[in-house]
Amino acid sequence: MAETTMTAAATAAARPGRLKEFWFYFRENRGAVIGLWFFAAFILVAIFAPLIAPHDPTQQFRDALLKPPFWEEGGSLTYPLGTDAVGRDMLSRLVHGSRYSFYVGIIVVTFAASGGIVIGLIAGFAPKWIDTIIMRVMDIVLAFPSLLLALVLVAILGPSLTNAMIAIAITYQPHYVRLTRASVLSERSKDYVTAARVVGASKSRLMFTTVLPNCLSPIIVQAALSFSTAILDAAALGFLGMGAQPPTPEWGTMLAEAREFILRAWWVVTWPGLAILITVLAINLMGDGLRDALDPKLKRS
Repeated sequence: MAETTMTAAATAAARPGRLKEFWFYFRENRGAVIGLWFFAAFILVAIFAPLIAPHDPTQQFRDALLKPPFWEEGGSLTYPLGTDAVGRDMLSRLVHGSRYSFYVGIIVVTFAASGGIVIGLIAGFAPKWIDTIIMRVMDIVLAFPSLLLALVLVAILGPSLTNAMIAIAITYQPHYVRLTRASVLSERSKDYVTAARVVGASKSRLMFTTVLPNCLSPIIVQAALSFSTAILDAAALGFLGMGAQPPTPEWGTMLAEAREFILRAWWVVTWPGLAILITVLAINLMGDGLRDALDPKLKRS
């Protein structure tokens, strides 16, 4: 009884210690900390978009077409960042667009990672012929440029934000399969896996309880980087007319609608482009920090 209590206390003490160690290495990368703050702001804006946005993102103000930002001549504080060609407030559309970008990142990473992890675990523990078949299929998918493959899939499924997310998730899945399989092959020969197998652990328990927790570090880093790439690819599909459809305030769709006004109204192109740039850059910086903090080879003594 006393031994069990001591073990539980030691485990509880180890968890805060691990979090403290993680934060110590993470904050050494100043870019990652800055990225974390920007990402936190991005999440807050996405959550509270209806409260932050001054107007409905699809509402058209016919008396304020292509209104410039408030600091330029003819601008107004009613529309701080100006309006687009049909009189919609740019700030409101940008704020609500963060919701779509966050939604895309979450859905794509969740589906790509969950499917990729399961397939990677199966490949790592399956007989060699099954492993070979799985990995050759993944190689075929990886042979296509991801955006081109996503375009083909969306063309088959039909242009929409939902189909764009499905297509992007399919193109990202092989990365998780290969990463998980490589981690499993590295872990399955270690003593703790052999010990679990000797005491009679089932294969599913070995896969999901014994080995998987020790493979999560590189997968978490990949998920962070995939989040930013998913936002970028969704914007690209929206720009090409294969993602979110007008009047959805998605950043890529906003860029597509603003193409013909680049010379007349710089703000209709600049703000969505900056939103994509800052969000993707912040998440990539945060992903670099996660890699530094979670990879023991990169930790400085």
